[in-house]
Amino acid sequence: MAAAAPSAPAPAPDADDALGKAYDARLVRRLLAYVRPYKPLVAAALSCITVASGMQLAGPLLTRWVIDTALPARDASLVWQVALGYAVLLAGQFAAAYGETVFTAQLGQRVMRDLRGELFARLQALPIAFFDRSPVGRLVTRVTSDVEALNELFTAGVVSGLGDLLTLLAIGAVMLVVNWRLALAAFVVIPLVLLVSRVFQRSVRTSYRDIRTRLARLNAFLGERLAGLRIVQLFGRESHEVTRFATLNQSHLDAHLASITVYALYFPVIEFLTTLALASLLVTAGFQVGVGALSVGTVAAFLQLVRRFFQPLQDLSEKYNILQAAMAASERIFALLDTPPAPGLAPTPDLEARVARMRADGVTVVFEDVWFAYEDGSGLTDDTVGPRESASSPPAEPRWVLRGVSFRVGPGESVALVGHTGAGKTTIVNLLLRFYEPQRGRILVNGTDIRDLPADVLRAVIGYVQQDIFLFAGNVASNLRLGTGLSDAALAQAAARVGADRVVQRLPGGWHHELGERGGGVSVGERQLLAFARAIAADPALLVLDEATSAVDSHVESVIHAAVAELMAGRTTIAIAHRLSTIVGADEILVLHHGAVIERGTHRGLVSAGGMYERLFRLQAGEPAPHEAPVASAPRLPTGATSG
Repeated sequence: MAAAAPSAPAPAPDADDALGKAYDARLVRRLLAYVRPYKPLVAAALSCITVASGMQLAGPLLTRWVIDTALPARDASLVWQVALGYAVLLAGQFAAAYGETVFTAQLGQRVMRDLRGELFARLQALPIAFFDRSPVGRLVTRVTSDVEALNELFTAGVVSGLGDLLTLLAIGAVMLVVNWRLALAAFVVIPLVLLVSRVFQRSVRTSYRDIRTRLARLNAFLGERLAGLRIVQLFGRESHEVTRFATLNQSHLDAHLASITVYALYFPVIEFLTTLALASLLVTAGFQVGVGALSVGTVAAFLQLVRRFFQPLQDLSEKYNILQAAMAASERIFALLDTPPAPGLAPTPDLEARVARMRADGVTVVFEDVWFAYEDGSGLTDDTVGPRESASSPPAEPRWVLRGVSFRVGPGESVALVGHTGAGKTTIVNLLLRFYEPQRGRILVNGTDIRDLPADVLRAVIGYVQQDIFLFAGNVASNLRLGTGLSDAALAQAAARVGADRVVQRLPGGWHHELGERGGGVSVGERQLLAFARAIAADPALLVLDEATSAVDSHVESVIHAAVAELMAGRTTIAIAHRLSTIVGADEILVLHHGAVIERGTHRGLVSAGGMYERLFRLQAGEPAPHEAPVASAPRLPTGATSG
């Protein structure tokens, strides 16, 4: 009987779905580390909150004084004095509230700035494999929405929450001191308030999680569709994508509406309970006033105090939800910050000296029996979970992209990599650049394992021209320099050597012309010329060319090839090629098939050997194989295909 096919892998749980703890002391300690540099702001905000809390007690006491003392004595001057004092009190409350808002906002914004900067620095240091399994939209949510949740914690959460708690305790103490019987009559509804607040907290906690999850999905979808807008339009998918976006958008709206419904129910219930407390207070006060045991001024003061007592109690429930959202956001933020960076990224103190020595000595690259798989040993990616295997079953063999690749290329020598799409050509370059680490074997640069070589030293001696050119938004000069500090003369010379000077001359601002996002404003071929000039401007010791002339015309290609021939003198060159006519002069050609090197040699030797390379070369040249009859039009391999 045939074995049953394993079930399809299920998607990994969404990190945004996790609720986390309502309060995590470990996370709070880490958050407080970002607050310590701004202790003066915290002290100023707490001072304003303390003053405001004290002033809230003065108003009801002044009211009591007027009703019980000034009015029975018909002392108009005392009434005016109290009124003036009340005006001063209001001005003081305004100043304290203004200071609290300003200081807490400054605190929150500064903490947000520090966190965003640290998150961006960590994102740049993470290995490329991390981004293979992490949607860009979700990472954008980490740096924006999650950091904003922490801003609410500092501006409307921690400091304001302390103020609410201080106000609550102060008002409660004053009420008990003035008349404990009336205080108990007002406090009788507190258990109901706590019960309603607890139900509210649980409901809003779920709503916040749903909002957060849907926002991350919305950002991920939006980022991917905008990045692939040309494909969307090319295949006429606009209406379909609009429909899918509308579904995600509606889901996000539904989550928000659910939270609004919870708030719409909570506040009227709290208001009802406050009114119930006032009714209980009035009933109790009525009996005491009737027997002369209580003054009318005290009752009036208590009515104001009860109102002010339940306001911070209600606010504390909201602060709890802000704390909950902040705990969940901080857990995801710190999980990102705790992700180990790519190895070898620490700055090298003597970078320039080491790079200069390598340029002077030349670079020798050796691959020794290199095996590599983009997946782990279970045969599953980090994003999926598959069916469980029994404890006795051996782990599945990885899906090897490279299988025992070995070669050597030294200064002044060139190696070309050819093969079908997915054969592993670009993977070899990715390993050489340390975007990934091989599972077996090693890669040596000048006799040193690249895992022991600082990444900034390695990459500083490599000039890399990709097939998929990426230019940043900014002027042309900054894109060619990329922080190397090259002079204008060096940039102009590099551009002239590959024919990119004519691109610069055509642009309205020349070297200062501002390019759009991803190099918008210039054609694909012109971007490739600028990328080539960028690669050679730094005088690299090792050239890596990934079908570097696939998007330029024949005339420009001849100019680039002439420049490359000059640059290759004394330099190490590794070239990926689909058009085999561009690498006929390589010192060694490696033919890859399913990640293994199946043929190697010079162009002449490989053609005469009659293997795969010979068939590919004749196919591209439009020549029939010796045993085949001529055909009118032989198919050609696509020159712009993405290499493996």
